[in-house]
Amino acid sequence: MREQLESTLNRFEELEQQLVEPETLSDANKLAMVAREHGSLAKIATKYRKFLKLNEQIAETDVLLRGDDPEMRQLAEAEIEHLKAQQETNWNELLELTLGGEDANRTRCVVEIRAGTGGDEAALFARDLYEMYKKHAENKGWKIDVLAASPTELGGFKEISLSVEGEGVYRELQYESGGHRVQRVPETEAKGRIHTSAATVAVMPEPEDVEIDLKPDEYRKDIYHASGPGGQHVNKTASAVRLTHAESGIVVAIQDEKSQHKNLAKALRVLKTRLYEARRQQEQQKRAETRKSLVGSGDRSQRIRTYNFPENRLTDHRVNLTLYKLDQILAGNLQIVTDALTDYDRRQMRDSLGGLD
Repeated sequence: MREQLESTLNRFEELEQQLVEPETLSDANKLAMVAREHGSLAKIATKYRKFLKLNEQIAETDVLLRGDDPEMRQLAEAEIEHLKAQQETNWNELLELTLGGEDANRTRCVVEIRAGTGGDEAALFARDLYEMYKKHAENKGWKIDVLAASPTELGGFKEISLSVEGEGVYRELQYESGGHRVQRVPETEAKGRIHTSAATVAVMPEPEDVEIDLKPDEYRKDIYHASGPGGQHVNKTASAVRLTHAESGIVVAIQDEKSQHKNLAKALRVLKTRLYEARRQQEQQKRAETRKSLVGSGDRSQRIRTYNFPENRLTDHRVNLTLYKLDQILAGNLQIVTDALTDYDRRQMRDSLGGLD
């Protein structure tokens, strides 16, 4: 954690310097990007600065405690208790801010929902998950935007990608990554048998443009006619965009907008996010043996949750959480679930880090 905090503070100070450089000030786009990243790091960087300052003050006061002057020792005794109380509070606040790793304070993330096994029923479940996240975002005052969607004839989604923006979005939604399983009786099931189907969710922090330097010669851009529902425009206008990253082989296709320019902008956002996520996952794997909890690990192959409709039950298998409020949760009251996951992760972090020493 200390390494993470040092890295954040160093980056924050680099950005502080860039904000006063003529090269940045003369470029409106660069200034906006640097200012946005600087702002996203400000809360944790300034708090860590305060923590380091408190450490210095405690060390200086400790010297006075061991001095020969009785009056100064008495003053130092009163002062050091106050400083240590501040330090404890500050440390707890830093723990809270770093919950979820170095990307905890991202204010933008991309959520990708894909139907898994179960055919049409899985696609309908993917739609239910989308509606749940959409309503939860509305309750939180977050901004949500559909980046790409592949609807089915019955109203479900083969896959759908969302951009979510707002305070604490990644810290909270990171726990949704993984396999989601649904158990219910489909409307088309005449004999009333319960079917099981699945969907996967991936929640990825969206990097700032300055963090992923993606050059046009690093990917291939293909323009083609959109397919699927959409009327005459779909057949006549070549506005869909497909980007293929040369080194990684990652492919992103966007066709939801009528404007080729808008589709390209969305495709670049998703491609940068996936590239950043790939790099982040590689770094996480290197540190995996030191992490006790799988909560928030982002492993899509891990089955994290079951939604049982006949029993109105939601079970999160990572923390042995069972709630008989499935209807309320799907209606957007996801907070009771995310709070439980956050609390569990917080306890795991405290246990692994120990105290201030």
